[in-house]
Amino acid sequence: MGFKCGIVGLPNVGKSTLFNALTQTAAAQAANYPFCTIEPNVGDVAVPDPRLDDLAKIATSKEIIPTRLTFVDIAGLVRGASKGEGLGNQFLANIRECDAIAHVVRCFDDGDVTHVEGKVDPNADIETIETELMLADLESLEKRIVALEKRARGNDKEAKEFLDLVNRTLPLLRDGKPARVVERKPEEEFLFRQLGLLTAKPVLYVCNVDEGDADKGNGYSEKVFVRAKAENAVAVVVSAKIESEIAVMAKADQGDFLEAVGLTEPGLNRVIRAGYDLLGLITYFTAGPKEARAWTITKGTRAPGAAGVIHSDFEKGFIRAETIAFKDYTSLNGEAGARDAGKLRLEGKEYVVQDGDVLHFRFAN
Repeated sequence: MGFKCGIVGLPNVGKSTLFNALTQTAAAQAANYPFCTIEPNVGDVAVPDPRLDDLAKIATSKEIIPTRLTFVDIAGLVRGASKGEGLGNQFLANIRECDAIAHVVRCFDDGDVTHVEGKVDPNADIETIETELMLADLESLEKRIVALEKRARGNDKEAKEFLDLVNRTLPLLRDGKPARVVERKPEEEFLFRQLGLLTAKPVLYVCNVDEGDADKGNGYSEKVFVRAKAENAVAVVVSAKIESEIAVMAKADQGDFLEAVGLTEPGLNRVIRAGYDLLGLITYFTAGPKEARAWTITKGTRAPGAAGVIHSDFEKGFIRAETIAFKDYTSLNGEAGARDAGKLRLEGKEYVVQDGDVLHFRFAN
């Protein structure tokens, strides 16, 4: 399953530096001028999960394969992007293709790094980006409403449902509120996503701070955390400079470096986990002598759908899932111990897979 998190923000906030560190490549050019990133750069990153190492030891797996997220480095937006300013139309289209937004916010002072608005103000920066996305959504819905109304008058059931959602969303956008705050029922969620609204996407605020503030943040990042809490969004603190140093460092040296700067793990681990949680994703595992592997599914996925992530034939011919909770698998030293203790369960088509389940699928060819 391909899950994309788009890295957005104003120019010169550290997006490309963060992306480079995330993917441990120099694929995105980091430079001190706007629009240094013209085409979106894409990188897959492993989701850190120590449970996978534990499973591999018990199953004596030859290979460990983590689950992954895709991050897209999208060039800097500016005021007027919704009207095409600064290559805005192209950038907005790139955001639309992502499942969630990682909004990098500048939370540091540095006279050598130009700020496109002339001053450091995280909330003002967020509002600039959010306003452009809302204006783009507003224009998109207003263009569609006449056609929807015509179809609805012709008793098109789907058009009526779309029109109802649009009529609930437009007043909020006109009032300066993002589409994600629209009240909707679970059964409306699929149609709502079909509207393709930029401000409907979940948001993770990434507070880019100086090296000295990487452990606890600063006054700028505190304002972002307050905002995130009010919006039911998520915020994390990282220092893109520190992360870019760690990315090119030998793994054996990372521990001492992290300790020296007051960190227990790379900040990017928090970004990746937060992005994973933001998208409503969970992990299940398969484990054996060949490999221990993590698989990504959305919360609420039933067993056949989880099997389909491995191969479509597994879903089509699904019979049952041999299921062991991670805690039982590790405490009972693997599949045999779990079976002997009665902790291996046979689950059918209606079983909702839980985070950490260790699964073995039975299916008919």
